[in-house]
Amino acid sequence: MMLPKTKIDRINALANKAKKDGLTIEESNEQKALRKEYIQTFRKSFVTDLQSITFVDPNGEDVTPEKLKQSKNQGQIKH
Repeated sequence: MMLPKTKIDRINALANKAKKDGLTIEESNEQKALRKEYIQTFRKSFVTDLQSITFVDPNGEDVTPEKLKQSKNQGQIKH
């Protein structure tokens, strides 16, 4: 799950413009909204990735923390 390339390109374009010329209020608000969306998407993806992990010790025993096991069963990780 990722942001579309067009949105990532826009984030980068606004960052470059901010460094060179500065942003208008509208562009600054757009940048904040895009960054917020990017972070939300990243977090969701990270949680999904984390829930797919199983920890195994050198003996092959499942040593996944209980909190992670429970979150897999519930479908989400509690913060």
